[in-house]
Amino acid sequence: MATLNLIQAINLAIDEQLGRNDKVVVYGEDVGVEGGVFRATQGLQKKYGKDRVFDAPIAESSIVGTAIGMAMNGMRPIVEIQFDGFVFPAYNQIVTQLARTRNKSRGNYTNPVVIRIPVGGGIKGLEHHSESLETYLGHIPGIKVVMPSTPYDAKGLLAAALESKDPVIFLEPKRIYRSGKQEVPEEHYTIEIGKAKVLKEGTDITVVGWGAQLREIQAAVKEVEAEGISVEVIDLRTINPIDTETIVESVKKTGRFLVVHEAMRTYGPGAELIAQVNEKAFLHLEAPATRLTGFDIVIPLARGEHHHMINKDQIVAEIKKIVAY
Repeated sequence: MATLNLIQAINLAIDEQLGRNDKVVVYGEDVGVEGGVFRATQGLQKKYGKDRVFDAPIAESSIVGTAIGMAMNGMRPIVEIQFDGFVFPAYNQIVTQLARTRNKSRGNYTNPVVIRIPVGGGIKGLEHHSESLETYLGHIPGIKVVMPSTPYDAKGLLAAALESKDPVIFLEPKRIYRSGKQEVPEEHYTIEIGKAKVLKEGTDITVVGWGAQLREIQAAVKEVEAEGISVEVIDLRTINPIDTETIVESVKKTGRFLVVHEAMRTYGPGAELIAQVNEKAFLHLEAPATRLTGFDIVIPLARGEHHHMINKDQIVAEIKKIVAY
């Protein structure tokens, strides 16, 4: 076992795949010599050479486009988009090519590309550096979208992504890259993509979140449980496909549902989760299924960013309101 933070776990997962498969290549802006702006690939170029870990031009469309060609010809590219808001130039390649290869070729070709993207706010970033991309990316058929909340999950989910036959977008909540450490097996393991995790069982309300938001949820749960409210906490882990079964079974037990996410409210993932709960567990509900989300605005810059982020006190208030309904 190694005691690692999230960014170290990601580095270990990539290192492991480079060592296991000589078809794996890693590239993106500054990922080679510098090891990436967050140092997720630090030391890998020195270990594996410039042919397998290298810097790319500042051209996100080309980064993803070349990865598509590589994957169709037997390679296993891992590409990094330096910041979340920089993915939009590559969106055309993702939607019109990457996601549709299996369908367009009638299953003759797949596109095993992994796109890593640091996402979310909380670091007082510049414009285009703090975006929540779940809605943009989770809506695309043919793409799996993953977001871990712990170092253990980050390594296991990234390993599964790197072994998937289909494209995976791996969203990394940058706010918690170095905010805590956890024991992580150094040997190879995978975590199933598309399977949520029940972090804590409870009887009064189900609360679902993912990524950095789990830290705020867990802090809120400690407070409300001290007052006698029993909370079941679920880490969604995968934005697409959604593990509806785990969520619905939990709501049937607790009778109440709250989803918490940093992404904007309108058309956000919370709306889809509430729709699933209403369709499949409506008669078990004792209060309206509820969402607590970011605002429908452009993510504020550094001095106003905290107004957009969902905090522990907001979650505590919402849980109490739903339980008292």
